[in-house]
Amino acid sequence: MLSSTVTSEPPTNSADFPRQFARSRRFSLGVPRHFTVSPDGRRVLFVRTVSGTDPVGRLWQYEDGTERLLADPALLVGAGPGAVPEEERLLRERTRERSVGVVSYATDEAARLVAFALSGALWAVRTDGGTPFSVPAAGPVIDPRPSPDGRYIAYVSRRCFHVVDLAGTDRQLAGAEGPDISYGLAEYVAAESMNRLRGYWWAPDSRRVLLARVDTSPVEQRYIGDPADPTKPPQAIRYPAAGTPNAEVSLQLLSLEGERVEVEWDRKAYEYVVAAGWDTHGPYITVQSRDQRIVRTLAIDPETGATEVLHERTDPAWVELVEGTPARTASGALVLPEDEADTRYLTVGGRRVTPSGLQLRAVLGVEGERVLFTASEDPLETHVWCHEPGRGNRRLSRDPGRYTGVARGGTVVLAGVTPRGDEAGVLRGDGAAGDPPYQALTSLAEEPSVIPRPVHLTLGERQLHGTLFLPSWHEEGTGKLPVLLDPYGGPGIQCAGRAREWFTCVSQWFAEQGFAVLVVDGRGTPNRGPAWEKTIHGDQLTPALEDQVDALRAAGERIGDLDLTRVAIRGWSFGGFLAAAAVLHHPEIFHAAVAGAPPTDQRMYDTHWKERYLGHPEEQPENYVRSSLIGHGHLLRRPLLLVHGLADDNVAAAHTLRFSAELLAAGKPHSVLPLPGATHLPADDTVNAQLLHFQRDFLLKALEEHADQG
Repeated sequence: MLSSTVTSEPPTNSADFPRQFARSRRFSLGVPRHFTVSPDGRRVLFVRTVSGTDPVGRLWQYEDGTERLLADPALLVGAGPGAVPEEERLLRERTRERSVGVVSYATDEAARLVAFALSGALWAVRTDGGTPFSVPAAGPVIDPRPSPDGRYIAYVSRRCFHVVDLAGTDRQLAGAEGPDISYGLAEYVAAESMNRLRGYWWAPDSRRVLLARVDTSPVEQRYIGDPADPTKPPQAIRYPAAGTPNAEVSLQLLSLEGERVEVEWDRKAYEYVVAAGWDTHGPYITVQSRDQRIVRTLAIDPETGATEVLHERTDPAWVELVEGTPARTASGALVLPEDEADTRYLTVGGRRVTPSGLQLRAVLGVEGERVLFTASEDPLETHVWCHEPGRGNRRLSRDPGRYTGVARGGTVVLAGVTPRGDEAGVLRGDGAAGDPPYQALTSLAEEPSVIPRPVHLTLGERQLHGTLFLPSWHEEGTGKLPVLLDPYGGPGIQCAGRAREWFTCVSQWFAEQGFAVLVVDGRGTPNRGPAWEKTIHGDQLTPALEDQVDALRAAGERIGDLDLTRVAIRGWSFGGFLAAAAVLHHPEIFHAAVAGAPPTDQRMYDTHWKERYLGHPEEQPENYVRSSLIGHGHLLRRPLLLVHGLADDNVAAAHTLRFSAELLAAGKPHSVLPLPGATHLPADDTVNAQLLHFQRDFLLKALEEHADQG
């Protein structure tokens, strides 16, 4: 007998779901996020919209059990909708930000002064009372951050670095020397592939900053046009495709008086700056070699800029970057990951502090000698843990789900996606979530009209983790259902888990349309250890596709209601690549596919992400041939729908257009749905709603025609 996990069973309204999914921005609106805890642990800052359909973010404060609105853009004079600076637009695209208003903020050390940008203007508010106030600035303002002492706010404007005091005395401390130079911003690969979204770091004494200078002139230039508006000129962007030059990144120690000291390291050997910071022990950076097999953590002499190697990590495949590392405890002990065989460990001061089998995901913060981190005992869940000398490791999140958090002053904020959806709460003292004194923060997100009913499966010889979604109206043994595989299947993302994420709701919606939907995480996906992740080194296609095939066959053998004579597959980005590859290489198994934004030619994707897995294309060209769809179009025998945003600056529309041209030249019928103005993830609500209908109709028709022919 099959059993599904569902917390409640309201009437299913699958007809309304696509519109709800779109207007709620994938159920992200109304969810508390971006948390900051004050040093004494009494106050928690966060961002939230006022409903599950309102896209305007507001700044809130939680204190003594009460939530208080600190900043509402609708009430600020002159803070209405306006032009978003280009740098901010790009940053939002990198982070897949879907809301407007207050979308991010930063505070001083005491969490008393909060700075944020609205439509390019600089705003601030004090958390101890008063209303938000505008701070005169050169503008348009990007990434404002108060100094630790709260006297100044640093920001970037037109690629130049500024510092302003609260009275409006503004100083440009670093001016861009040309159109390809910027100060204080993260370059493309840092933001897109390294999870480094910032380009400057304050010193604890508020007198200096560690500042990144980026020169993009060596980087290949691309042009993104709008075919729907031929009067609009194309936008030029710098995109470092695999095997081509990267931006040149250097660092400076910059005083508020304008004095500069260059940071010195072998930039030719270690061209990637993957992390940086400045704590009470001084400034530091982490740099990485182009082949990504060596990562060094360097201490910086704040007076001379000279660097000293504190730690070096090496790996014959690639050194995996772990968010939040390196960090240092109050005593100066380095907090770092360490990979060995099947486990990614947490180390403090060179000593492993987590056991074998507990997979480190991220370091969330360090306070004193305590380290807050996320890790997984079970690949289907990710929990928040605390390590403290003398007390060992304690798991703070209790219920199933995927969690993250922040901690300070004896208070922990836990935020996670559970089987009930997005949840966040404040945990005080040494308790665990669910025990007093845990206080939930209010979520205003919409409740999905389609509630996932996942059946968790372990499939095949490799014990692949999968989730099966069946229609709520289906009774076991009453008839066979066509199968729809709905994977991502690539590095960095898991889709099978004990959490009600937006994509599980989408999978259930497709199930309500008459499919048995199977979602599988194969080799290369996270949370099963370094060896599992690195199985794809040199070949991003074969293992990933084999695992989808093996899981499908194993599920068909176990569950009699799956009709393996009618199998479709859909996906986006890497999942779209996998879907197209499935009908190319296994038409005997897969009978139709929808491929959204698929990277069809791996040489066209960015340096840091793609060379990590496939090496340099000039040194290992066979890896790129093996892992690309380009060159294999002649194999197509099944219906294939290609969908692509024409303004996509991550996976360029050229991936789909060139592949379509190859298919056409080979005489292979296929369908292409271009999305004018859409980036990697379409932002238009109407488009997002109709896309679900369009994919459903295409797949149902294709499988019906296949059944008629069979």
